[in-house]
Amino acid sequence: MRFRVLGPVSLSPRTPSAAKPRALLATLLVRVGEVVSAHSLIDELWGTEPPRTATTTLQVYVSQLRKVLAEGGPDDSAHGVLLTRAPGYVLQVPGKEREFDLPCFERLRAEGRAACQERDFARASRLLHDALALWTGPALSGIPHGVRLESAAIRLDELRMEVLEQRIVADLRLGRHQELAGELLALANEHPLRESLHGHLMVALYRTGRGSDSLRVYGRLRHLLVEELGVEPGPALARLHERVLRRDPSLDWRAGRAGPAPDRPAPGADPAVRPTGAQPAPPPAPFGFVGRHAELSYGEKVLCGGGAGAPVPVLAVSGRAGVGKTALALQLAHRTAARFPDGRLMIGLRGPQGRPLSWAQAGAALLRGLAVEPSGGPGALPADPRDLAELLGRTLRGRRLLLVLDDAASAEQIRPLLPPGEGSAVIVTCRRTPAALAGADHLVLEAVRADEAVELLLTAGGERMAEDPAATAEIAGLCGGLPLALRVAAAALTARPHTTAAALAERLRDERTRLAVLREGDLDLRATLLTGYQEAGPAQQRAFRLLTLAPAADFAGWTAAALLDLEPGAAGEVTEELVAARLLEARPGGRPPRYGFHSLLRVLAVELREAAEDAEGERTREAVGRLCRACLTLARHADRQLAPGRDWRTRPVPSGAAVLDEAYDGGGGRVDAAAVVGGTPLRWFRDEAAGLVEAVRQAHTAGLWSLAWELADSAAGYFHACAAWEEWEETHRLALDAALRAGNPAAEAAVRYSLGDLAWQRREAHRALAQYTSAQRGFDRVGDRIGSARCRIGVADILLGQGRPAAAARRYGRALDLCA
Repeated sequence: MRFRVLGPVSLSPRTPSAAKPRALLATLLVRVGEVVSAHSLIDELWGTEPPRTATTTLQVYVSQLRKVLAEGGPDDSAHGVLLTRAPGYVLQVPGKEREFDLPCFERLRAEGRAACQERDFARASRLLHDALALWTGPALSGIPHGVRLESAAIRLDELRMEVLEQRIVADLRLGRHQELAGELLALANEHPLRESLHGHLMVALYRTGRGSDSLRVYGRLRHLLVEELGVEPGPALARLHERVLRRDPSLDWRAGRAGPAPDRPAPGADPAVRPTGAQPAPPPAPFGFVGRHAELSYGEKVLCGGGAGAPVPVLAVSGRAGVGKTALALQLAHRTAARFPDGRLMIGLRGPQGRPLSWAQAGAALLRGLAVEPSGGPGALPADPRDLAELLGRTLRGRRLLLVLDDAASAEQIRPLLPPGEGSAVIVTCRRTPAALAGADHLVLEAVRADEAVELLLTAGGERMAEDPAATAEIAGLCGGLPLALRVAAAALTARPHTTAAALAERLRDERTRLAVLREGDLDLRATLLTGYQEAGPAQQRAFRLLTLAPAADFAGWTAAALLDLEPGAAGEVTEELVAARLLEARPGGRPPRYGFHSLLRVLAVELREAAEDAEGERTREAVGRLCRACLTLARHADRQLAPGRDWRTRPVPSGAAVLDEAYDGGGGRVDAAAVVGGTPLRWFRDEAAGLVEAVRQAHTAGLWSLAWELADSAAGYFHACAAWEEWEETHRLALDAALRAGNPAAEAAVRYSLGDLAWQRREAHRALAQYTSAQRGFDRVGDRIGSARCRIGVADILLGQGRPAAAARRYGRALDLCA
């Protein structure tokens, strides 16, 4: 079976004939392996005004597509390709690089880019030619496009142009100027405003002896830009024009070299190692970079020698995925350019599939980036790592370079790449702090401030963001101050001229689809956030998913131990590993430490947990049960400390029921209530109150009826003491429902009694009387004389407050009789 989207959408041996099933297939293919919600599919197929039968019709299309898919494989796997997964469907393509043209294209693209970076232009040209050969027309053609397919088509067509330009660059490096001239003339005619293509055409014409034609290409483009857009060509093209005018020798092609003629060795450099390329430079500074003033100031200080005092300043910039580490590093590289006259070079320390490069691979890339030609001639980089290290040291010694080592995996990968001697500096970006990197100065990036987030949105999103300040501020908050998320949000608005910032904010509010919204072109927040998760071990991945069940925004170690079914020490190791991997945050000032998720990482973790629930649903329920039982043990201990000896409330524990002891055994270890609560029960309740309310909700949702009402009861004393009426009411309404569902009249009576207390505290006499009366009947029914007496005392208190002492006295007397 063959899947095709790089041209007309097709599926062989048979493509669905109707347009909408083909559009459904295309929508699932561009998100292959991901769950696409039914809502998104309906929106794609019918737009903003779907028919009333849209859900049913979608199910029919899915069924039809499954039948078509079944024709291409064995009967027993007919339904194994298109699966139902809440909240929609997921299309899985086994062996997708063989069967599906898009993954094959992306692989060839990545390998071609890597070959270009390694200066292997012949291999790069072959790979990129193969990638382009997969295309049979405009992406996703032959079907109606909704918003998502239109965006995907634009993204894919732009990727094709990117690969085409990379292939042209590789062919230019190989001296294929004559063949390229005709192709580039046609491309420049098809894309009359694309400056990069015109630049390649100018170079190809110049190198084939057509300098005047090269100048005419620039003149035509400049005239078109000025007439149609009112702008001049960009600085890169203007500089190329000047070089053509003065017949700059560096424009001449030299076989076997990737750049202009060699310079003399720098003072102090080894003369046996000859630089053959231009002064290395990093990518351009990121457009629209805002804020980070303190971080930039600190970084400049370190790079200029005011840091830890190491011979070579090393600035290690760490932080979670998407926080803007590379952008900050590039900004610093451009701001400190004057200090590094021998150039600034950026080396990515991961391969095309995201795997870390060995230091030797990175060192070879670094030497190629410096356009070094060893004395043995082109291609003579040593294979022995020791010889390579010696060559690298000799090359870097005596130079004043700034190296940007991007996306490092470990200190071991970095150390051999550090320049020997003084004069150079290094910026390392990484998710984990490389604490083992001796002499480094560390800068940990967090999310940007709220005002900086808004500024970034306004810079990247333009006037339409500025038109609605309230919506822009909300978008900034929903993006959690994460620069990548903010840029994707701005791009999503720019790509949809028919929508507004308020509409974008509304789409982002739904956590279930937020990460899907934050995907535009090659900017994909989910894919970026997933990198850290995919590098974690199985235990950390499981913990990342399960810790989303923590009932509050931040949680203590005992919560993690209960959810993960581990001893406290082992749970602490797992949570600290997640913190080190930037998948979890350690909240500042917590004693003992408390942990929490960044809002977008929590959304990702919930997605992953829900996606795994078919296999792990019962384990999730067990984790909720362990958590709620641990909460109950701790809350009861704190409640008894809060009011020692108090027994004025009737508890909903049936006679003879086992009461949890002071050290609940959750299966993986014991929660030591005395150690966790300590001597400050009020503080413990204050820290955990929101979590207790959520734990009651979780127990109720999971059908853990006994835990729901017992948890509510254990917190009632604290709610009473601090007048937390809303929390008291919510938890006990859920507790009452749990008691009714479980058919437990004793628990129902106890919860109604507590609700009566709450109503009387609010001076809602009518509601209090109703609850006390219902509770009294329940206690009478189960033979609980003390409970019945308490209800009569409650009614008597109300009557006394209403000025009816005789009626109150009768009820007080009856209560005394029951207690006798």
